[in-house]
Amino acid sequence: MIFASQESILEWTGKEIWGKKTLIDYFKEHVAKGPDDVCLVDPPNKEALVGLKAERLTFRELDRAVDAVAEALIARGIKKDDIIIVQLPNCWELAMLYLAITRAGALISPMPMQWRQSEVEFIAGMTEPRAFITIDEFAGFNHREMVKNIQPKYPSIKDIIFLPEIREMTKGEITGKLDQIKIDANDAFTLCWSSGTEAQPKGCPLSHNNWLCQSVFQYEAAPIEPGCNLITAGPLVNMASIGTIFIPWLVTGGKLALHHPFDGATFIMQLITEQIHYTLLVPAIVNAILKHPKVDQFNLSGMKAITIGAAPPSLWSVQELKRRWGIEFANIWGQNEATANVAGPNDIPTLEMRIDHFPQYGKPGSKWLNIDSLLRRNIRLKVINPLNGEEITEEGGVGELWYRGPNVIPGYYKRPDLTAKAFDKDGFFNTGDLFQIKDNDCVGFFDRTKDIIIRGGFNISAQEVENMLLGHPKVLDVAAIAIPDEALGEKVCVYVVPKGEEPPTMEEIKAFMKDKGIAVYKIPERIEIIGAIPRNPVGKILKSVLREDIKKKISAL
Repeated sequence: MIFASQESILEWTGKEIWGKKTLIDYFKEHVAKGPDDVCLVDPPNKEALVGLKAERLTFRELDRAVDAVAEALIARGIKKDDIIIVQLPNCWELAMLYLAITRAGALISPMPMQWRQSEVEFIAGMTEPRAFITIDEFAGFNHREMVKNIQPKYPSIKDIIFLPEIREMTKGEITGKLDQIKIDANDAFTLCWSSGTEAQPKGCPLSHNNWLCQSVFQYEAAPIEPGCNLITAGPLVNMASIGTIFIPWLVTGGKLALHHPFDGATFIMQLITEQIHYTLLVPAIVNAILKHPKVDQFNLSGMKAITIGAAPPSLWSVQELKRRWGIEFANIWGQNEATANVAGPNDIPTLEMRIDHFPQYGKPGSKWLNIDSLLRRNIRLKVINPLNGEEITEEGGVGELWYRGPNVIPGYYKRPDLTAKAFDKDGFFNTGDLFQIKDNDCVGFFDRTKDIIIRGGFNISAQEVENMLLGHPKVLDVAAIAIPDEALGEKVCVYVVPKGEEPPTMEEIKAFMKDKGIAVYKIPERIEIIGAIPRNPVGKILKSVLREDIKKKISAL
């Protein structure tokens, strides 16, 4: 399924940035080169998660599983360009399915485990999936029952396949018929989902060529080397783990260790025992490792680099990484739409600058126009004043970051209205994030204009939470904001104007949202009762007022 326009294909192919090689081609090369090398490792706690023993697979074993499952899917009637929804926790079977579904000519659409009936039904209605792959039960939630309830509403879902069946498929016959399925490097490899200002998720199709560009970006800027051992600390469903860990591993080999859900002690053990060279972490986790009472006993000297994202890291933390273990760090920013920027040691040598500076690629007259990277020479960033649409060039100026490159989505899946709003006539994508023009041809993240709450790496639409709670019989008006959390980054707090004299309790709010089938991570964890939601003259909620209010209340504790 090709989403890119012919104009884009001609442009990026003509510049020799997009080619004909697919991610399957790269994987098969690793199989041929080191068939008996261990390439994929389960989380140590897999048995507690899904009732199966943790396993370690070689390239040969993984290759066989990929082809056997792909043939089994075809035997069930899966055809080229069919969409398959997959909702599984981090395990080798999930990583394998990215390859098997692609090998069968179909398109994987992965979902977070926390998504419930509300989100799943929306995606099913949007994509008309041919099949749904999931697990019987996870973390106390019955996924089998949820999908069985959904299937009658969406007749396109011919098959519901559970994890034990997938494992049986890996033992099946391989006839060679897969070689007849032609996969183009411009075919979509994934259809992931992004939540931002819209209440519903937005589909972000990315091709093999799009993902290959992201991989090149990571290896050039982070920096990491081919054959490195990588570990993903987050769920293998979106850019944070697919783009920064999974795809780089798939392209250059080495070993991929999986971790889920995040557990500090287990994660540190994996870093050491699996001899991990690179990972992506959020600042809170980096700080937790460095402030651990047994930090002096951790031997992380084998690690080469860590990219730190979601928020700017502290100077102290990156200095400690370097002092203790010689670990380089790269500052990373990105979105599921595949906009990405990485400030690494080769481009921005000083730690002090790297924590809040990114290259402004494509800036006229800058050194980035001549950088030794074909990919990054062809990325363009500009900062735009959202009030008048004019480009900002003076140092210190703040505006919305617009991004153009061969890594970016061609548009939102089946949403031409959102695509038209997001892209300008020259193909620049409006990231919606505010950046500041900085010295040395750089930009720095300033703030986000999108009204989202980022809890543990997941984007939560404040609008979605508000819209749902407006249906509560005891709620007259509501506003959702983020409150800081040391472990998760942010949590959801709702300011509620009660309808009547009896305000809703926190328990009533949670029960109401759970009954609506919303993902558990979107449910508020704090409620504030208020007489009226502060608004400006045109009715927009003044969330800055609410954020200041909650900040004072938290500091007073």
